[in-house]
Amino acid sequence: MRILFVGDVFGSAGRRIVREHIGHIIEERHIDLVIMNGENAAGGFGLTPAIADELFDMGAHVITTGNHVWDKREILEYLQSVPADSHERPRRVLRPANYVSGTPGHGFYQGQLPSGQPYAVMNLQGRVFMGQSDDPFRTADALLKHITARVIFVDFHAEATSEKAALGWYLNGRVTAVIGTHTHVPTADDRILPGGTAYQTDAGMSGPYESVIGVEKDLVLQRFLTGMPGKFEAAKGDPRMAATIIECDGETGRAKGIQRLLLGE
Repeated sequence: MRILFVGDVFGSAGRRIVREHIGHIIEERHIDLVIMNGENAAGGFGLTPAIADELFDMGAHVITTGNHVWDKREILEYLQSVPADSHERPRRVLRPANYVSGTPGHGFYQGQLPSGQPYAVMNLQGRVFMGQSDDPFRTADALLKHITARVIFVDFHAEATSEKAALGWYLNGRVTAVIGTHTHVPTADDRILPGGTAYQTDAGMSGPYESVIGVEKDLVLQRFLTGMPGKFEAAKGDPRMAATIIECDGETGRAKGIQRLLLGE
């Protein structure tokens, strides 16, 4: 079984470059399961129902998010529009599972592919240099008690490299993959941990690389140079698609291979 994870889709440039490449990647690499992080897909900040549908139309089975999930308020109603046991599109958009109990939406999804292959996706957020949330380590423990699928993918949306690496080792042998998001810079530490868990500190950004992590660079420079607040806007130049492919055994969930992709126009 092969999983394609598309790193943080940033703005219209990110959506365009993913749309350009994803079809031939799915076909040529024989991809079975597609997961995308979409928390920056709407102008760089948040996700709307219409853009979620756009990502699903591109081939996503599940969309993960992170700390920008609430930036577009209309996503709140979308996440609550279907029951917890649904398999409709709104149920397959995740927010971090370790948000406070009662927060709209869900932090994991368990389903099966048309082939009958069961799978689960878990979305967690880090606590180091991030907003307050519950413990991602113990949240993962609690969720694993309810997940029956052997193929389990974890998107860990976190700032600190150390926290991401720690969760990778903590879940080693218990999940198929722990792939980091949030920092928008693809890391070269993709590997299979000894227990059969694929790990990468950050999958990177699918978006404009002529930027500062997706934002128009002059606007960010002004913030650093003057300390004055200003409105950030998504950049457009040099779009690239950052993604990771994980090959795993569908019966055991153990990862057998991992490969980074960074594709431009």
